[in-house]
Amino acid sequence: MDIDLLLAIGHHLVVFLLVGILAAEFAVLRPGLSGSRIGQLARIDAAYGAVAALVILVGVFRVIFGASGWEYYVANYVFWAKMAAFLVMGLLTIPPTLAIRRWLRASQSDVAYRVPEAEIASSRRYIHLQAGVLVLIPIFAAAMARGYGIA
Repeated sequence: MDIDLLLAIGHHLVVFLLVGILAAEFAVLRPGLSGSRIGQLARIDAAYGAVAALVILVGVFRVIFGASGWEYYVANYVFWAKMAAFLVMGLLTIPPTLAIRRWLRASQSDVAYRVPEAEIASSRRYIHLQAGVLVLIPIFAAAMARGYGIA
């Protein structure tokens, strides 16, 4: 196998893993969140951040060492739209992550702590928005794979 194929496979696998972790976070982030579930959610959220970093790392390697060459990506406006979508997803993770960290601290100091319903609803909205933006990423990727985006 050549390096381009290995990088493409790796990139796709970590992206699918990211989507799975996002779904797990959404599944755990439910009304009535308390106790050990808060810790579980915090671990899932940390994994989400780590895998997002891995997506970026493998993506950078793919841009630099892939068959298309970095010049293709730098000149491709669809690539930059895809990067903008990923950035927006990253920015949308900030409020839920900060909330989860706050909840974890509260639950460690008060074993009876229960996350307020309004805060859960707010964080779920951010995850919904992330999922909506996520839909754009494979659309942009498919367009790039077919040569769109080159001026």
